[in-house]
Amino acid sequence: MTPLFGRRPRQNSTEWAAGAPVSAPGAASAGESVEFRRPRWVVVVPVKPSARGKSRLDVEGVGRADLARAIALDTLASAAACELVAQVVVVSDDAALAREAATIPALRFVPEGEPRGLDAAVATGVAAVDPGGRMPRAALLGDLPALRSGDLADALRAASSVDRAVVADAEGTGSTLVTAGVGVEWASSFGEGSLARHTALGFHALPIADASTLRRDVDTAEQLAAAAALGLGPRTAALLAG
Repeated sequence: MTPLFGRRPRQNSTEWAAGAPVSAPGAASAGESVEFRRPRWVVVVPVKPSARGKSRLDVEGVGRADLARAIALDTLASAAACELVAQVVVVSDDAALAREAATIPALRFVPEGEPRGLDAAVATGVAAVDPGGRMPRAALLGDLPALRSGDLADALRAASSVDRAVVADAEGTGSTLVTAGVGVEWASSFGEGSLARHTALGFHALPIADASTLRRDVDTAEQLAAAAALGLGPRTAALLAG
């Protein structure tokens, strides 16, 4: 068992606000010229039911299911707050997650059905919302409790210049984000060693800084401690604080 973590660094409160409801894709404010419009993304987040998630994450005094759900909720809130995201599609059969996420705007829940792995879950979300690829799409892991919406926006801006992109995890072997541009057929290959598979499939590895919160996914207590050093989201931090 791993002891609880210490006090988290102070965060700017705006980094964790869910944000105002997003406008319709492609909408521009009055007086905004076409060249300044930003592409808006559909972001698909697969989330296992909390009872099955994070089997390697063992923190003393904290229920694993509660911690997995808090991590997912902080990830979803930051993704929904990102200025380049039009909608976050959550692929999950976790009813408790759906209830607790009701206050986060721009979310749409899609049932996973029979569990068939991350790639199948992501494909289900993409097919439910934008099967024709009318908008740029991304798949984001749901275990990024330190994620800041600005780091996600930076990656999406960089991804907009290529057909397919991938962001490496902090260890440099996995993937935390994969993308496909408008009209590009969706593909992903998550799992152990996924970065090499994604690049072999033609995904462009984005040069995202090592310190980016987008790279720090969490499967173990040691990785959670590393995320805590970056600054955890409010739900995860509150749960660890007891």
